[in-house]
Amino acid sequence: MVDVSEKEITARAAVAKGVITVNAQAMTAILEGTSKKGDVLGVARIAGIMAAKRTADLIPLCHPLIFDTCKIDFNIDENKPQDDKNIIEAVCTVKLSGKTGAEMEALTGVSVALLTVYDMCKAIDKGMVIGEIRLWEKSGGKSG
Repeated sequence: MVDVSEKEITARAAVAKGVITVNAQAMTAILEGTSKKGDVLGVARIAGIMAAKRTADLIPLCHPLIFDTCKIDFNIDENKPQDDKNIIEAVCTVKLSGKTGAEMEALTGVSVALLTVYDMCKAIDKGMVIGEIRLWEKSGGKSG
């Protein structure tokens, strides 16, 4: 692990985003709450937050961090007449006071949230695509 013992404790934040593309049937089930596995976005939100909190258990050299807040939001872009794509964007925001940033936690949170949507809808749509997972914003620390 990187030695952070000499670093100052500062306010830090990271925002990560990613998308999943689903078919119309899956989007309807998600929006109407008719998926056989339950509330897709509610479960995905909790899964993403839980994963972000456990990032140090998943990524070997990450420092364990204590969050001030972690949230997962979803933006829905339903089928447009000119194409066949229904897009759900997941956004994970992590804020903390610490000696190291929260980028990996935000990326982990958004990834697991999207994987949970996939898992809960795979019986409806076998062609879902997860992509565009990226760090959107960070603040605090030397490079923030």
